[in-house]
Amino acid sequence: MSKVFIAEVIGTAILVLFGCGAAVLMGAEIGMLGISLAFGLAIVAAAYGIGPISGAHLNPAVSLGAFLSGRMSAASLVTYVIAQLVGAVIGAAVLYLIASGKTGYDIAVNGLGQNGYGAGYLGEYSLTSALVFETVMTFLFVTVILGATQDGVPAGFAGLAIGLTLAAIHLVGINVTGVSVNPARSFGPAVFVGGKAVADLWVFIAAPLAGGALAGVLHRMGVTRAT
Repeated sequence: MSKVFIAEVIGTAILVLFGCGAAVLMGAEIGMLGISLAFGLAIVAAAYGIGPISGAHLNPAVSLGAFLSGRMSAASLVTYVIAQLVGAVIGAAVLYLIASGKTGYDIAVNGLGQNGYGAGYLGEYSLTSALVFETVMTFLFVTVILGATQDGVPAGFAGLAIGLTLAAIHLVGINVTGVSVNPARSFGPAVFVGGKAVADLWVFIAAPLAGGALAGVLHRMGVTRAT
């Protein structure tokens, strides 16, 4: 499990550093399309780089879905989630060190790619919109992951399917919540930004976990699983 723990730490750090880094360091240059691709490509990179070690969950909602689908034990779930939170904090810390080296950067103003909703945040969508978006999109994301990694599917394509799905989710919803669908991805930046990012964090824990849990249960029941 030590190798699995390290793999999940590294993989989640990659996700936060690449995805949030694209938003913070290059957002004005590459726009929402570029940011969406950065998150998707980060998943592809991690899937093929560390997937053979840990499966590259990088996301507590994915691990919860895998647990509820019967693919992993409760002890493994705890290990994965702790590793993912640690990796997200490390990724956010590295990003902060880089961003703070730019003249005029202020984390309170420029942020760290944190998630949010409501007045003053991107499209200023409501709490209801945020909860619905994060729950539904996480459900769809985890459903794709469980389906793409089940027995009998063509080998070697899961990483692409998962990464492209995450990119598509970002294309749809960056303006709504900045797109979490991953409690760890939200936790890392919030630790450093504080304030509203921490106050809003419960949304990006509760909704993705609910969506991931539903995906796992339906997969275990055979509703979304090839039989």
